[in-house]
Amino acid sequence: MTKADVISAVASETGLPRTDVSATIEGFMKVVKRAMIEDREDVYLRSFGTFAVKRRAEKLARNISKNTTVIVPAHDYPTFKPSKQFVDEMLDK
Repeated sequence: MTKADVISAVASETGLPRTDVSATIEGFMKVVKRAMIEDREDVYLRSFGTFAVKRRAEKLARNISKNTTVIVPAHDYPTFKPSKQFVDEMLDK
C-alpha cells in the first residue's frame, strides 16, 4: 500500500477531501520525523505502536576483502514496535 493508497482510503472512509487528508498525513509524518530526528524523542500511538529511536554502540567490523578492521561509529536509528493490541488483531485474522 502506497501513501496515495492510504490517502484515498482515509478520504473515502471519512468523507473528507483528498487534499485535506493529504495535508494531514504529510503533517503527521513531518511531526514524527522531527520528533525522532531533532529531539531524539519516541512517538507513542496508543493501540497502534511506538516509533522509537534506538542507539547502536560503536563496534569493530571487518572488511573481509581487504582483511582490515574498521570502526563503525555509534549511531541512532529509527524503529517501530507495534502495540500488543495491534499484534493481537493481526493474529486473529
